[in-house]
Amino acid sequence: MLRVRLLECLAADQARLRQVASADLTAAVPSCPDWTVADLVRHVALVYLHKVECMRTGRMPTAWPPDLSGTEPLALLDRAYLALRGEFDGRDPAALAPTWYDPDQTVGFWLRRMAQETVVHRVDAELATAQPVAEIPADLAADGIDEILRIFLGYGSRRWPEEFAEVLPDTAVQVVVNAGPASWLVRLGPPGATVAADRGGVARAGTSASRENGGPPPAAGPVPPGGGTTDDASEGGAAATVSATPERVLLWLWRRSADDAVDWSGDRAAVDRLRLVLAAATR
Repeated sequence: MLRVRLLECLAADQARLRQVASADLTAAVPSCPDWTVADLVRHVALVYLHKVECMRTGRMPTAWPPDLSGTEPLALLDRAYLALRGEFDGRDPAALAPTWYDPDQTVGFWLRRMAQETVVHRVDAELATAQPVAEIPADLAADGIDEILRIFLGYGSRRWPEEFAEVLPDTAVQVVVNAGPASWLVRLGPPGATVAADRGGVARAGTSASRENGGPPPAAGPVPPGGGTTDDASEGGAAATVSATPERVLLWLWRRSADDAVDWSGDRAAVDRLRLVLAAATR
């Protein structure tokens, strides 16, 4: 997605998160056990401030988080968001910044990550306060699906295999994930996950949504190395297929919706296995 579009989505979802959270900071967050809305807001603020430190200092903070327990959660969120936007507005997405994803050490990685972090936690706040879940634009959702499958699952399962050892299958299992015109072929096995993305379909998902919103088509961009990612997302050999709109697929992958929130065909055990592995990827 283009920088301008990501900033638009980040701004809209941060504002919605703040609005919803202000209704009841004491409400329990069903999608984040043991958290209240106040905890959720504080978490988002600290995540923002962590990325600010990464960009300002050029290194990952070693002593984190700082003790900000005395700061009111919404005031902390306001402060953190202003600092984050200041960094994004003043830096080129291609500028260097340390990240946990080895193939991409740029400001652009954090811009995408913070837009996706915010939309998911905005939904958490809506679920906690029983308010309507605002629509997630298809281009943002398709980009988020690509991130969680290729980076959190594909890269993460190979970078931190100990986190996935107990949930990966003993023999290879393949599942196709369809979201509008975009598709991904996920292969789960003992070495980790590999994800083949239909880059043209991902680009079309973003392009159609951007045109509906009256904006320019977002750039598909190159596929970063790592995570066993390829460009061939054909369904040959897949045990199951999961399909829904980009918004529904994104929430399902992040486990913010029920198991049956998407359509599926084929081997239900393969779908359940993907769901189980995603729990390790998103913890």
